Amino acid sequence: MTYRKTAAAAALLTSAVLAVAAPSAAQAAPAAATPCGASAMVKETLPNGTTWQMCWRINDKAGLVLDHVSVATKKYPQPVQVLDSIRLAQLNVPYDTGDTEYNDLTAIGMGGYGMETLTGDDCKGGSIRLGSDGGGEPEQRKVLCVSAEPRGLAYRLHDWDDQSETEKVYSQQGHDLVLRTISKLGWYEYVTEYRLHDDGQITARLGATGDLAPSEYSTSSTGWPIGKAARDYATMHYHNAFWRVDFNIDGKGGEKVEQYDTTTDGRGTVAAKLKTTKTAIAKEGTFSKVNQRWWRVVSPTSKNVDGHQRSYEVVTNGGDRYEGHPETKPDITFSQKDPCEKWASDNASDPECPLDIQTVVDFVKDKQKLTDPVAWVRVGFHHVPRDEDQSPMPMHWQGFELVPRDFTEMNPLTPAGLAGRNGNQSQE
Repeated sequence: MTYRKTAAAAALLTSAVLAVAAPSAAQAAPAAATPCGASAMVKETLPNGTTWQMCWRINDKAGLVLDHVSVATKKYPQPVQVLDSIRLAQLNVPYDTGDTEYNDLTAIGMGGYGMETLTGDDCKGGSIRLGSDGGGEPEQRKVLCVSAEPRGLAYRLHDWDDQSETEKVYSQQGHDLVLRTISKLGWYEYVTEYRLHDDGQITARLGATGDLAPSEYSTSSTGWPIGKAARDYATMHYHNAFWRVDFNIDGKGGEKVEQYDTTTDGRGTVAAKLKTTKTAIAKEGTFSKVNQRWWRVVSPTSKNVDGHQRSYEVVTNGGDRYEGHPETKPDITFSQKDPCEKWASDNASDPECPLDIQTVVDFVKDKQKLTDPVAWVRVGFHHVPRDEDQSPMPMHWQGFELVPRDFTEMNPLTPAGLAGRNGNQSQE
């Protein structure tokens, strides 16, 4: 019997579902049935007509968790599910001296006492949702910021219509629905943020601010001079952030994982020819980014109106790769969903699952067939301190994107005047 069969009997990750409804920063969409109550739901319609809907909660270790994430557009107002859940899965912080290391989520936690009460400019222009901090206390605090924020130019097309012999410029600004929380872990303050774009893209990122730890100073080989002359060397260190992404496209599940690689393949008449090949990832494993490689998670049953399978592409460059641990080397790990695989490292510390399964590398050792894949995305950042990091430290970000691929047959923000531009327009 494998450890997974034992783990299957364990309880699912539990945490308080929270949030008290508050006036939204964007125009509220009509109410609809959701897997959570209204007090734990965010449902907002952005200016371009895209509606995002999800449940939110705070876990004592992971902090902000989004569940049952769905999207609808002006053209297709029926919500289509994208994710079952997304959350942080670990923040590993080893210092370059080799004498200090933290697994912040499992040792301290983004929720509980680490969850900050929002104040000042923390949610300027947005609305604050009340809820418990996930640490078991019933007290309601201001913990979640929800806002609609401009994201810049969504598209631009200077178009010429041959039939009418007229030209027109199509140009539109885009918007994001943004959910963020702030957690204080030691001297650092971390911003957990999810940006849900009106074109269907999701950006997950972690921001770091606060202050340099006054106890972490070393030598010139492992630190950087901070302060007067070359006397105090603030120690360099890594922020190895992991996210756990559980897809559930169109609520159907059973997604497949595919890897695409592009290589040179001889020459054409004027330039090198390139060939892109698909590799089905049928079993669990760890994978790393190389030039011209990417992955998508695709539904075998849900299709857009063109008959193409809906999918989401995972876009990450992996950031700075920390070579000190096996689990911090892969950029992405795909594992079969298991309720006892909760944390990308220090997983065995969870009292609900007392198994000797420590890291994402252990999750995939038995190479199970992927019928319900979970993606563990790692993004590293090697923090080499600088004078400007004091004080407070300017925000620095690390994260990745989930980009819709064939989720709709055209850009979900396509204006009415271009609605017929689907496929090869040169064909009569």
